[in-house]
Amino acid sequence: MFRVAQSLDDYVKAVAVRAIVFVGEQGTTYTIERDEHEHACVHILGEIDGEPVAAGRIRAVDGCAKLERLAVRKEWRGRGHGDGLIEFMMHVARDLGFTKFKLHAQVAAKGFYARHGFAVVGDTFIEADIQHCLMVKEE
Repeated sequence: MFRVAQSLDDYVKAVAVRAIVFVGEQGTTYTIERDEHEHACVHILGEIDGEPVAAGRIRAVDGCAKLERLAVRKEWRGRGHGDGLIEFMMHVARDLGFTKFKLHAQVAAKGFYARHGFAVVGDTFIEADIQHCLMVKEE
């Protein structure tokens, strides 16, 4: 179901999932959702029967694998795809040599990331007009 994006088509599908979730559902602007780091990331796509349902990206930041833009389309949530996505992303990051992970979690989702071993570090902050917190995991 999950794979590293290998083609332009894979990348377009991943960006489409992100646009549906972040721009369509959460009201983030396109200019915030797509940034200058886009081409320096490993992009992850989750598909079911050719339908793109989940996406994320991994970016090297200060010796950590920063997991970013994790998204599962609304109609596919509640089926374990978010768990599968984050576990797959950490697996890919490990294969790239990372043992430290970090992410900016939306405060409403911090319990989800805590179940995967992430811990909150510091205070909450606003990113894309949504409250977030830094969460880290080290193996």
